[in-house]
Amino acid sequence: MDISSVAAVMDWVRDPVGVAKPARPLLADAVRGTVRQLARDAPGRTVEVRVPPFAAVQCIAGPAHTRGTPPNVFETDPLTWLQLATGQVLLDTALADGRVHASGPRVTEMGRWLPVISL
Repeated sequence: MDISSVAAVMDWVRDPVGVAKPARPLLADAVRGTVRQLARDAPGRTVEVRVPPFAAVQCIAGPAHTRGTPPNVFETDPLTWLQLATGQVLLDTALADGRVHASGPRVTEMGRWLPVISL
């Protein structure tokens, strides 16, 4: 994975209040790159990871989902995703704070795959 897109937004990821939000194309590249890396690291179709409006993938080995609403959905905003993907925030913390919406018994396995990258 090319980490330059993530590196370009890391000041904001670390300090979203004190640093201006990155331009939409930079943010989109960082989110898409890290979500795609997760899908490569944890291949499968058991959990659907959604980071609207930029990305959605299925990952983690197990029963495949093919129609309707997936039984295991992990959804969060771009900032929280990038904080999780880079290890700035732990999954348990984001779940407890309500920054991640998780449904289904397999979603907790996401913690095994985070962070996605180290900077």
